[in-house]
Amino acid sequence: MDKLFVDILKSGCDVKTSEKLSCHTSIKIGGKVKYLALPNDVLSLEKVVRLLRNNIPFQIMGLGTNLLVQDEDLEMVVLKTERLNQIEIKRGKVTVECGTPLKRLCLFLMEAELGGLEFAYGIPGSVGGAVYMNAGAYGGEIGEFVEAVEVLKDGKRYWLSKNEISFGYRDSSFKKEKVIITRVMMRFRKDKKEEIRRKMMNFLKRRLEKQPLDLPSAGSVFKRPRPDFYVGSAIESLGLKGYKIGNAQISEKHAGFIVNLGDATFNDVMRLIEVVKKKVKEKYGVDLETEVEIWWNGKR
Repeated sequence: MDKLFVDILKSGCDVKTSEKLSCHTSIKIGGKVKYLALPNDVLSLEKVVRLLRNNIPFQIMGLGTNLLVQDEDLEMVVLKTERLNQIEIKRGKVTVECGTPLKRLCLFLMEAELGGLEFAYGIPGSVGGAVYMNAGAYGGEIGEFVEAVEVLKDGKRYWLSKNEISFGYRDSSFKKEKVIITRVMMRFRKDKKEEIRRKMMNFLKRRLEKQPLDLPSAGSVFKRPRPDFYVGSAIESLGLKGYKIGNAQISEKHAGFIVNLGDATFNDVMRLIEVVKKKVKEKYGVDLETEVEIWWNGKR
C-alpha cells in the first residue's frame, strides 16, 4: 500500500483514490487526481497540510462551485473541506468553519435572527472560498462582516484581525499571502426572522429569474472591470449570447455565465473565455479578468 495514502489516513482524513474532479465541480469538468483527501476536522486539515507542504503538490477545494479544472489527470493531492462545517455563536460573534456552505450559514443566521448576509442566499460555495475571493452580490460583500480569520500557513494556525486583512472587489489579501482559511469570525446585526426570510427569498427569486441555475456552470465567469461596466450586457451586445464551442455555451439566460450542455471539455470553456476576452477588448478596449479559479498543469 502506498505510504502517502497511509500517512494521509493517519492525519485524520478519509481518502478517495483516482477520483474524478468532474464529480466535485459544479460545472462537471475536471480530470482525475491520485488522492482526494477529506479532512474530518480543522486539526486533521492542519496535519495533512503539514504532511504535504514541503514536497507534495496539493490544492484546497471547497465545494468546487467557482472552479474550472483541466481534463487531464492532475499530479497533486486535493484537500476538500466540505466536512469542516461547524457554526457557533459566542458573545454575539459567529464563528464558521471554512467548508460550511454559504446557504447553510444564511439559514443558521435566519434562525438566530441575525441579518445582513441575505444577499448571499443562493450563492453556491463555501464560506472559506467566499471570504478568500470576497464574494458578493446585489451591493453586498461578505468581507464587510468579517471580524477575524483563522489561517493556516507554514504548518501553523493563527488568527488575523480585520485590521490585518484587506478586501477588494472579488479579492482579498489572502490570495497574496498564500494562506489557507480554516475558520472565520463574523458579526451581524439583529433583525427579525421573518424579515430576514423575506429578503432571502427575494434575492433567491432574482437569481432564479436571471441566472442559469438549472445547468452546470462555475458561476459568473468574469470580474467587473469597473463599477459602470456590466460584463453580461457587454457580451450580449456583441451577439455572443448562446454562442457555443463544443458543448460549452455562453448562457442564453445570462451572458456572464458559461454553461455545460453535456460533456463540455476544459478546452471548450477556455476557448469561449478567450473569444469573449478578444471581442470585448476589440469593441470596448477593456481587458477582462476571470473570476473563476482555473487549475491546469497542476497549478492554480
